[in-house]
Amino acid sequence: MKLVLASGNAGKLAELRELLGEGFELHAQSEFGVGDADETGLSFIENAILKARHAARATGLPALGDDSGLCVDALHGAPGLYSARYAGRHGDSEANIDKLLRELDSVAGADRGARFVCVLALVRHADDPMPLVAEGSWEGRILQARSGRGGFGYDPVFFSPAHGCSAAELPAEVKNRDSHRGVALAQLRTKLRRT
Repeated sequence: MKLVLASGNAGKLAELRELLGEGFELHAQSEFGVGDADETGLSFIENAILKARHAARATGLPALGDDSGLCVDALHGAPGLYSARYAGRHGDSEANIDKLLRELDSVAGADRGARFVCVLALVRHADDPMPLVAEGSWEGRILQARSGRGGFGYDPVFFSPAHGCSAAELPAEVKNRDSHRGVALAQLRTKLRRT
């Protein structure tokens, strides 16, 4: 199945290609000259569907929208929908992490609970009335400093109690399986088998 990913994020593309496995040919929307959709939704679900419809309309292919982010308890769910542009410029991971650590500077370790959230929406065509939607979350807490060099985004400051290390310190195959995106994609694959 040929799919367009409604994103130009190289980290997401690599992760999703690995997770989808055989039977799927995933291409970034940027390969077709498609820019980002306006993320005007008020939830991860709304934005994932908006992105998928935008990519499907522009390419004529089935599209996979991924809206994901980091929700921090002490910040009332921020950065949330604005995770990729938390510090102002879209995709500046270092600046986003720096801002997050400043915001949490006076918050004790026990109160630094957080979760990664991922919503995937698959549309078979731009006007698909029944998108396949899957969700995943990954519970953890925010470290006081970066740890590890793997992954992308907030991974160096996201500590996973289940693994005893930051997301950036996990082997890719473990992260891909257990992360918010891995959980959501496993759910999506199950739904696809049923259709």
